[in-house]
Amino acid sequence: MTTTRSAQKRTMRAITQDGFGGPEVLRLAVAERPEPGPAEVLVRIRAASVNPTDVWHRAVGGLAGTGVPPVPLGWDLSGTVEAVGIGVTLFRPGDEVFGMPRHPAPAGTYAEYAASPARHLVRKPAALSHAEAAALPLAGLTAWQALVDTAELRPGQRVLVHAAAGGVGHLAVQIAKARGAYVIGTASAAKHSFVRSLGADEVVDYRGTDFAAAVSDADVVLDTIGGDYGPRSLRTLRPGGIVVSLASPAEAALAEEAERLGVRAVFMAVEADRGGMRAIAGLAERGELRPHVSAVLPLAEAAKAHELSQSGRTTGKIVLVTGAPAAQEALR
Repeated sequence: MTTTRSAQKRTMRAITQDGFGGPEVLRLAVAERPEPGPAEVLVRIRAASVNPTDVWHRAVGGLAGTGVPPVPLGWDLSGTVEAVGIGVTLFRPGDEVFGMPRHPAPAGTYAEYAASPARHLVRKPAALSHAEAAALPLAGLTAWQALVDTAELRPGQRVLVHAAAGGVGHLAVQIAKARGAYVIGTASAAKHSFVRSLGADEVVDYRGTDFAAAVSDADVVLDTIGGDYGPRSLRTLRPGGIVVSLASPAEAALAEEAERLGVRAVFMAVEADRGGMRAIAGLAERGELRPHVSAVLPLAEAAKAHELSQSGRTTGKIVLVTGAPAAQEALR
């Protein structure tokens, strides 16, 4: 059957899955192109990054295994406004934008197009390529909301960033330095030079050194790992300090132990945030925040991108791009 020109305009390529499981469940499919509703814009996506939450949703369907396949994967995007819905005043077709729409609700940015609330996006910094811009929103907002909004980081304070070479960690180091903090990062020895290049004042080899013994008088700890890192991190804090956990909700026992020690332990989930996005864009424009993109893959290779992500060996971020030739186009 012949597809008409008008029908082609209403479809797009997108990643989908028929069930939960490993990266192999992901496949490229033809889907209906969304239309922007009131106060929304339609974005032609040039790049979308891969985050640990994407891997989790692919494997089990999200919180407590809820959801029925297909799960629309992806929250980060960078691209061009294709159309605007009723009431949008911030953008016009042709504007380059980036952001993290709808989180924690599904956004489906592993696709050629996505509809987004206009106020979940900001203008893409000219200093960044689309691939770099796509690497920023979820990880950058997580770091910003943890350090600035939750911990209320101030100049001169000491910050311990776990997994400082990772997606959130490498941005957290830069944000903390931009806020005037003294930054200590944990990373494997092979990544120490990279973490120092981000501005870290000290780097601890977590494989050969007990960070809880090596670090003291921290005002803020950003725990991106979970497990026993939360309880151990409490011992690095000065009185009144705070551990912000991104990996798992702080259990009652941890909160009680923190209170006994005269410190705090909280769990934080990232939210869509235009104010935070504008702050992140400003840092990028001033050269104070630069995402590190370790791999750029075409959209069709989403499964490979997930394999790389869950290997635990990635530095910075992994990005999926659309277009042809996709990688070259997105990096402009």
